[in-house]
Amino acid sequence: MRFKTLVLGTLFIFGLLLTSGISYGYERAIEAEMADMIEEPMIIADDANASGGQFVWVEGEPATGGGGAGSVTFNIHIPEPGTYALWGKVIAWDGNSDSFWVNWMPMDSDENPQETNNTEFRWSVAGGSDWHWDRINHWLNGGTFDREWEVAAAGDTTLRIGVREDATMLDVIYITDNLSADEAEVGPRDPIPEDSITPVEPQAKLATTWAALKAGR
Repeated sequence: MRFKTLVLGTLFIFGLLLTSGISYGYERAIEAEMADMIEEPMIIADDANASGGQFVWVEGEPATGGGGAGSVTFNIHIPEPGTYALWGKVIAWDGNSDSFWVNWMPMDSDENPQETNNTEFRWSVAGGSDWHWDRINHWLNGGTFDREWEVAAAGDTTLRIGVREDATMLDVIYITDNLSADEAEVGPRDPIPEDSITPVEPQAKLATTWAALKAGR
């Protein structure tokens, strides 16, 4: 009887562990301004409300449109094969400042969508004038769908986020193997020391102050 009680108790505890939450194998957050390469006219700008006090963008008033030049590139080591999603912490003021181009190689081709306009790589950024999280998607002509990347083997990858519209702002990139579309379930976050980022000094490390622009500088 005591043995049966012990077994049932063990199974109960094990069941609680299984249902209390799923532990995903990989997550990492990266400050946008710590990209391995920043290509002008994308620059680093200051904002006290951004993670680390800085973000990246092509400077300009909201609704300026533009785009077609500038990018940030991240060299990211993925420790094991699997399926991954990307989230961005962003500000997108309106319909003229709410998109980027995204290639994650070698899963994607290394074509330049700023030249090809291939909508496979077009990210429609969720609008909002405060910092918020948005899962990177395909903005195809037939609709908008969350993107997933199949990483076939552990190793080094290259993530390039290119400007499509000026004034779209990027603060943090979050990488995860949790493929849920529910932000609360995924829990994208700002970088922490455990992310163990070893940045390369960014190119074109220029700074502007977004607070000054919002104040009507």
